Amino acid sequence: MYFELKVYFYKMKDDNSIKHKSIKTWEEKDRPREKLVALGKEFLSDAELLAILIGSGTQKVSAVDLCKQILEFANNDLQVLGKMTVDDFCNFKGIGSAKAITIVSALEIGRRRQSENIKEISKISSSKDVYKIFLSLLSDLPYEEFWILLLSRNNKIIGKEKISKGGLSSTIVDIKFIIKSALNKLASSIVLVHNHPSGNLKPSKSDIDLTTKIKAAAKLLDIIVFDHLIISNEGYYSFADNGLCF
Repeated sequence: MYFELKVYFYKMKDDNSIKHKSIKTWEEKDRPREKLVALGKEFLSDAELLAILIGSGTQKVSAVDLCKQILEFANNDLQVLGKMTVDDFCNFKGIGSAKAITIVSALEIGRRRQSENIKEISKISSSKDVYKIFLSLLSDLPYEEFWILLLSRNNKIIGKEKISKGGLSSTIVDIKFIIKSALNKLASSIVLVHNHPSGNLKPSKSDIDLTTKIKAAAKLLDIIVFDHLIISNEGYYSFADNGLCF
């Protein structure tokens, strides 16, 4: 409901605006496409880059101003923008499904490019390595997911597996599935990972209790739980780095 009301506000702001001049009437040096060619992509604002994607605005709002509204809606945070869906973008006057799909596709390419940068990590030496591996997978999700990273005896990565998918504030984790996955892959150790869509990195009591139970169950089978990371678009929290449950 909050997002619907917020988008309604932007629609009203657009309806009450005076008619804007088309970007085509701007000086050439100020037009996003021409500016990119002349100066380079790094000289364009986020709104100008988005404007190139959508191509045009409305009769009352230029493409750049429309994109400024979209960014304002996302609190000028590209991480928040990356979580928006096609339907979210279509709520803005001047953004149809084709433009919305273009934006979502561009943001997904950016996310995949980010994930490409972590493929070279084959051995875990710190919590930051784990964070880099899961950042692109979890930071933009609007719901919670719980994963495990499976490691060999010398901390080389065997694989990673999603254990569960939940709602906005929680997900149900079956410890039996975690142990089964570790045994199937002959993992000597595991790292627990889940996200907090709210951005809050503070572990809840249930997070702490679950970590304690998983550690106890894994210990019976000589499987080490090295760490538990909570990830959000604000960063990450490592249980081990903070001496919690470890």
